[in-house]
Amino acid sequence: MTALFTLLPEAVGTVRAATMAAAGSASAGDGKRAILAQLAERFSNVYGLDNAAVLERIEERERLGSTGFGRGVAIPHARMGTLSRPVAAFLRLDTPVAFDAADGMPVDLVFGLLSPEQAGATHLHALAAISRLMRDERMHAALSEAPDAEALYGLLVNVIDRDAA
Repeated sequence: MTALFTLLPEAVGTVRAATMAAAGSASAGDGKRAILAQLAERFSNVYGLDNAAVLERIEERERLGSTGFGRGVAIPHARMGTLSRPVAAFLRLDTPVAFDAADGMPVDLVFGLLSPEQAGATHLHALAAISRLMRDERMHAALSEAPDAEALYGLLVNVIDRDAA
């Protein structure tokens, strides 16, 4: 709930990445695909979006280049015609997953963003805010150490709201 995007408490959680990756084959790409599928499902369940459409748009964007940001963070993002304002979801993985990140490090923090199709500048401003947040060493450590989804949400909303003011 910021000036830039909506982040609801239900959109924040932890994910058992090892279990998801084990459901498919052992390739690194399968773990990444499983995380993207989990992210799409979260967006679908929380914001009432079509799961298949969300996954298709996120994967389409991922094919242009990895959204693995570095330092264990990925910021998958896409635009969707069915949205009226940007929405976000955050997943902390219990086990890092190979994500083709720029620095080659596996990812354990995933901050997803979906924006309206025509939200050019708004989408870029939201991505920049998320990027700044995830580059902060103290925030990165706090997100990695938070005991549960409620604590994760509290950390994210406090910083996002503070920075929006």
